[in-house]
Amino acid sequence: MTVRTTTTRGLADIFADLVGQDVPVAFRAFDGSYAGPADPVATIEVRSPAAVRRVLAAPNQLGLARGYVAGEIELHGDIFAVLGLRDRVTQALRQPQTWVTWARLTGSGGLHRAPEPPPEEVRVTGRRHSRSRDAAAIAYHYDVPGDFYRLFLGATMTYSCGVWADPSVGLDAAQEAKYELICRKLGLAPGMRLLDVGCGWGGMVMHAARRHGVRAVGVTLSQEQAELARRRVADAGLSGQVEIRLADYRDVSDGPYDAISSIGMFEHVGTAHLGEYFGHMRELLAPGARLLNHGISSPAGQRPMRRNGFVQRYVFPDGELQEIGRVVSAVQHAGLEVRHTENLREHYALTLRTWVRNLEEHYDEATRLAGAGRARVWRLYLAGSAVGFERGDIEIHQTLAVRADDGVSRMPRRPDWD
Repeated sequence: MTVRTTTTRGLADIFADLVGQDVPVAFRAFDGSYAGPADPVATIEVRSPAAVRRVLAAPNQLGLARGYVAGEIELHGDIFAVLGLRDRVTQALRQPQTWVTWARLTGSGGLHRAPEPPPEEVRVTGRRHSRSRDAAAIAYHYDVPGDFYRLFLGATMTYSCGVWADPSVGLDAAQEAKYELICRKLGLAPGMRLLDVGCGWGGMVMHAARRHGVRAVGVTLSQEQAELARRRVADAGLSGQVEIRLADYRDVSDGPYDAISSIGMFEHVGTAHLGEYFGHMRELLAPGARLLNHGISSPAGQRPMRRNGFVQRYVFPDGELQEIGRVVSAVQHAGLEVRHTENLREHYALTLRTWVRNLEEHYDEATRLAGAGRARVWRLYLAGSAVGFERGDIEIHQTLAVRADDGVSRMPRRPDWD
């Protein structure tokens, strides 16, 4: 049953017209209007006319996101039910009549006085993907207290998708399974030298050193990550095997390495630098050594990470996604031989839903550690990404390559890592 609490048309009535009467989501607005089922699974609350002005100024997902991050829009209950309305709302926002009606409800000047973007919105400066700009972009995303990330990432402090044999295995087990899969793909053995590019808080290098006896070097551009990773390595008694460097991958010059892993860093490389990236990886590899590149990708013909969209402005400044065909081509042009690739998008969807649940369970603490706006950014980003992977709007590929000088790959004839 749909309930309406006003006799004159308000924002809630317009919302009902936009999304239809068949959704389990309610809508409440500052004008006192309400529409939706009596027992909704989620409620969208528009608390201020400022939220409407934001949408009128940016009639797309960015305008809605700004209102949410600023606290002018609240999402109560199941955020995934709200995100399920995305296509209906986006289509409605493309209709000029929607803007006219909303403008009338917020005053004749509403079209001209959009509030300033929330302070969490970032604009990095300098040449795109220069060392200084990349460092600033990484610092924005990762230089948040490690305790904030621990709230939803779990004990492994792993910010990339797990590998789930079954949804019931749990987050930490799924992350350890991912690390083990990568170690097996790389053919790690005691005494080998491993480089982990974009090492985060040290999960991969610690797993590889502890389980496979390698000597590992991890590099990150984040001061916060490097400091915490070093403490974790020391606490695990692995300081003799693992080194964490605060460095740009382009400055690593102490090859050769017997294996290189790059997990969740590839999105920061940039289209214009693919050749440089894979070329440098080849230079650092010993003959017969392997590279495992684990990165988010885009389906052919899609642009899920638009330059002026929510993710670019609030989460990954300068992030760029590549089609897997372009990735394979770039690897080959760098002189490496591609031996295997697989899409793990369903695994990332499971991982992200778990992160959302963890974040919501510790939301008050997340707000204390990172601020209300940043906590909202992460809730929206993680949930939206989960939906994107489920729908196939974005993908995640592990691509295994080898430096096969003179055709000598030292690879098994068939995959032996499953």
